[in-house]
Amino acid sequence: MERLETSAVVRARMSRQRSRDTGVEVALRRLLHAQGLRFRIHRRPLPGIRREADVVFGPARVAVFVDGCFWHGCPEHATWPKNNSEFWRSKIEGNRTRDRDTDARLAQAGWLAVRVWEHEDPATAAAAIRETVRQRRAGRQRPGGPSSTSHNV
Repeated sequence: MERLETSAVVRARMSRQRSRDTGVEVALRRLLHAQGLRFRIHRRPLPGIRREADVVFGPARVAVFVDGCFWHGCPEHATWPKNNSEFWRSKIEGNRTRDRDTDARLAQAGWLAVRVWEHEDPATAAAAIRETVRQRRAGRQRPGGPSSTSHNV
């Protein structure tokens, strides 16, 4: 494995980055719960695929992913570090590729992947997710029909 050139300050900051239960994720879950929705957290929607969703609505087959702007290359807020730039570009592009693959695999199995950027308003995201889950529970598809693999809220 390639040794990255980095400073002690950067190493300390990166080691504190949470991969689960981030502030945005917790805020979103609280709002979803307050709206009467019940769900599982940090689950693999599909057996045999090592991809974990942040919030899972099993019967409705909706998997919610809260994506960090840096780690998933947000079109609005992505930054490309100057140090170790080749490593980080490869890492972030790999994350994007994996996200697309996850969405496609879920769609193939009848699931809908919903992606929420960390910068999005949790209340707006929660309202959109609630409507998506309600429609799927009622047996209706969102506009775009069954071929819709994922959408951002």
